[in-house]
Order: sequence, then structure tokens, then C-alpha cells
Amino acid sequence: MKRLRVWVIVSVLLVGLPYLADEALATQKENTPVEKKGNTPAVSKTVVPPSVLNIAKENTYPNSTQDLPFLQPSEFAQSLIDTSKIKIENPELIHLLNESAVGKAPFSFGYRATIYLGHWALNYQSTETAPNWEYQKINTNFFDNRANLTPHPIHYVQEMQKIVRGGLTAKIPASPDVQKMMLIKAAEKTKLPLAFETIIGGATKKDQVYNIPARRLGYLNAFASAINEKGKVTYGEVYVILKGSKRSLLIKNITSQGIGAWIPVQDHLSFNFIASEQPR
Repeated sequence: MKRLRVWVIVSVLLVGLPYLADEALATQKENTPVEKKGNTPAVSKTVVPPSVLNIAKENTYPNSTQDLPFLQPSEFAQSLIDTSKIKIENPELIHLLNESAVGKAPFSFGYRATIYLGHWALNYQSTETAPNWEYQKINTNFFDNRANLTPHPIHYVQEMQKIVRGGLTAKIPASPDVQKMMLIKAAEKTKLPLAFETIIGGATKKDQVYNIPARRLGYLNAFASAINEKGKVTYGEVYVILKGSKRSLLIKNITSQGIGAWIPVQDHLSFNFIASEQPR
């Protein structure tokens, strides 16, 4: 009888242990953080040097914020985009797909159609994003302190309104679409307010004081800052293929081209102070 009880207990343990092991493994998997595929580490914010100051509050010309978020595809647009092997990021193309709709006919057997949407800039891949804090000189404040025996304070005052423009470094097809995609990527990487045009209003001032030593000439130079963005844009002819109840995108004649751009940083100026014995 004892042998029978021992055999029963051993049998129960042998049957239950795998289940308990599987349950423990499943619990461990649930509690273990899962690395999501396709997620890349967040790019660190661009470090702004101490010589670069934000003049957004002091600027007498209010620059409008350039907000270009990535356009969210509709359910129909996303279903089409997922059928393409080529990544589609162009906000204008996504907007076109969002405004499109194809109904499902109850009797669509044998139905076929090919719709040509045109030649598009499909995506932009960034390879380099570098700041140039002294992109363009916009102002110089000067004072001659050679006749004085004590230091003289000087601060920044914009003498006249200045427009700072950026742009692509070469002429390419669909340049407005490419500019938008480059602006989005550069803004994501730098976390800076970027726009292809920014304005510094006349009489803009900054309280930061620079002291000109006695017997010296003082020059306070102000520079507009910009981001140099470089990468590759992919083009292709886009077709919508309708086959029965199925819908898909077909990309033909795919080409790639390297491109660069200068994108000014809004409301950020780099200051360079020079004290000299001789005029410069």
C-alpha cells in the first residue's frame, strides 16, 4: 500500500513539474523587458555652446514656429504603405493617400486596375547633421575706448533688420518635398527650432555685457546659426494596383541622390567679442 502511495506521489510530481516549469518560464518572460524591434536609441540633443544665446524673447520680429510633424497615415493609407518595400515618408504623398479611398465591390472577381500617382520623392535618409554656429554675420557693435583709462561696457543691439535664408545645396526634383523631409529629420536630431528662413528684427537687444578694456577698440560680432544637413533622397514612380479586392502600392524606376542643405536656427545668435589695439 505504501509503495502504491509513493508511486502515485512520484507520478503527480513528474506530471506537474513540467507544467510548473513552463508557468515559471512564462512568468519570467512576462516580467522581462522586451526590446522592441526597429526602435533606435534616442539621438542626444545638440549641445549649444555658451557663446550662443537665445533671443526669442528679445527679438523685435516674432518668427513663426516652423512645426512640421510627421503626418499620420490613415488606416487605408497605412495599408497601402505596408505593401511597399520602399519606405514612404513624404508628407505630401501621405496626404494624397489619406485623401484617397477605394471601395470594395461585392463582385470584384477578375477586376484589375493600375493608377499612376506620379514621380515622387519617397524618403530622406540623414547621414550627417552638424551645426555651424557662425553661419552668417548679421551685426557688429563697435566702441572706441582708446581715449579712456577705464573699461567701457558694450552689449548687443541689432542695427537693422536681417533676413537669414537657408536652402538646398543643389537643384533636385521635388525640392519643396525634400526640404520638408530634411527639416523634419534635422529638427528631430538637434531638438532646435529650425526653419529655412528666419528674421532678426532691428533694435533687438541682449543684456549680456562685454567690457572693453582701457586703450582698446571693442567689436561685438553677432552671427546667425544654422544646421548643415546631409543625406540621401530616394525617388520613384508610384502606382496603386487594384486586383480584385486587394490593393497595393508599386514603386518603379527607383533612384537615389545625395543632397545637402543649410537650415538656419531660429532666434539663436552666436556672439564673438574682440578687444583690439588697432582697427580691424
